[in-house]
Amino acid sequence: QVQLVESGGGLVQAGGSLRLSCVASGRTYSIYDVGWFRQAPGKEREFVAGIRWSGVSIYYADSVKGRFTISRDNAKGTVYLQMNSLKSEDTAVYYCAARRQPYVGGRPEDYEYWGQGTQVTVSS
Repeated sequence: QVQLVESGGGLVQAGGSLRLSCVASGRTYSIYDVGWFRQAPGKEREFVAGIRWSGVSIYYADSVKGRFTISRDNAKGTVYLQMNSLKSEDTAVYYCAARRQPYVGGRPEDYEYWGQGTQVTVSS
């Protein structure tokens, strides 16, 4: 089993920045990659960014490219999401998720482990 705990959400003005953290514990050696997702009220959960637990592969949704940066610190078992130039449409609950299998793409159903989520609200 893998446990994930997110933190770092909050209220920020448009144009501001936030950094989210996702701490993984348990059988982290089994993780293939970690993804960040978000879900706004009335909308489906959508992929934001992903990073291989080992290796250099990183991928982003088009909507956040150039504004968000995903990174990891394996020694701390932590994946970060640096969010800059935030927009009101970035408002959502943000989740981190992990999967053990080398699936391609960011389908939520391919991720086995999920954190509880952290709220990000961007005021315009």
